[in-house]
Amino acid sequence: MAEFTREAVQALSAHLEEPQWMLDLRLAAFEIYENTPMPTIKDEAWRRTNIRRLKLDKIGPSVNGEAGQSNVPVKVSSQMMEVPAGGELVQVDGVTQSYKISDELKAQGVIFCDMSTAVTNHPDLVQKYFMTQAVKADEGKFAALHAAFWRGGTFLYVPRNVQAAAPLHTSQWNANGKTFTHTLVVMETGSEAVFSDEYGSSDAKAQFLHNGAVELIVGDNASLTYISLQEFGNNMWQFTHERGRVGRDGKLDWIMSIMGTGLSKQFQTVELDQSGAWARMSGLFFGDMRQHFDLDTQQNHNAERTTSDLLYKGAMKHKARSVWQGMIKATPGAQQTDGFQANRNLLLENSARADSIPGLEIEADDVRCTHASTIGKLDEEEIFYLMSRGIEREMALRMVVQGFFDPIMQRIPFEGVQHRIAERIIEKVGSLQE
Repeated sequence: MAEFTREAVQALSAHLEEPQWMLDLRLAAFEIYENTPMPTIKDEAWRRTNIRRLKLDKIGPSVNGEAGQSNVPVKVSSQMMEVPAGGELVQVDGVTQSYKISDELKAQGVIFCDMSTAVTNHPDLVQKYFMTQAVKADEGKFAALHAAFWRGGTFLYVPRNVQAAAPLHTSQWNANGKTFTHTLVVMETGSEAVFSDEYGSSDAKAQFLHNGAVELIVGDNASLTYISLQEFGNNMWQFTHERGRVGRDGKLDWIMSIMGTGLSKQFQTVELDQSGAWARMSGLFFGDMRQHFDLDTQQNHNAERTTSDLLYKGAMKHKARSVWQGMIKATPGAQQTDGFQANRNLLLENSARADSIPGLEIEADDVRCTHASTIGKLDEEEIFYLMSRGIEREMALRMVVQGFFDPIMQRIPFEGVQHRIAERIIEKVGSLQE
């Protein structure tokens, strides 16, 4: 099995027929990867997430892309039909299996394609934005690994003052154990778009790996709604670095659903760079069995009169565990900042656990920054009330859990996606101990 080596970086870049500048970027990132120790529980950001059982070199890079057309699951195609999209992209192990974009979006100058095609056909745009302004290779061991071995993913570019005529959608399927997908969205001044990213895999006994990055560049007075849906199998180890940057009077509405993986460590950051920038981060997650979710969020206010609003809601059952670490930062000069974060956790069984760690770092004196955090169990009075109205206990449990998640669900702009997530919630609720 191939290992993560300099030769593997060169082989991957050669296979993809990349220009020299991308090979140079990969090799520089590999040097960072080689010289950066693997994180341990002695590192503050990883203190509650132990990854010593991860065997990276037994997984190795995805050099040639092992998946063929027959590997595309039927469920991927059927799920995509639920989202009315002007652009659709399906990839298996980072290799494009199907792709289309409407003539209307093309006429608007919208660029929507896989990342390797973007490197070849739009080198000036990609070189300007790829891991230069949002996610950087030196942010950690896994950021460097991704920069060196990324393969597949999506490039979306919306020109100045263009309102994309229809939503766009990508499905990423991990069939053979390893994906390194990269999402790069560039919204020019005054543009608007809605884009959804979907990730999935089947269950297997072997360790699977997803090492991804998401970069969302929102220009002045631009608006992006970005939806990320993750339904990996429980054998998946997921490590991602995700960052959005918002310009003057720009808007980023970022919605996340996290249902899968055995272990997930995600760094999710918004940078409010200019006056009037606005960002909303909405996340829902549901863990069962021995799933472990570690979500590290940052809301960085880098200019005056910026606004951020974060709401993450999670439910845990069996021996699942969640960790949320959140920070609102107002830099010097970021006056009239309005920042809020809330993490609400529902423990469905006594064996489950949730850690919630909000934080504020305020270096300006005219701000309104607040946080809220709750961890609670099912309210038996609510269950009793519903049962007193003739509703069976199992249905009452489902209703309470669905009601808990409803504030996040209402922010998802696709009814079909709402229904799908609701079905997964019901499936995960299953039967609980009384």
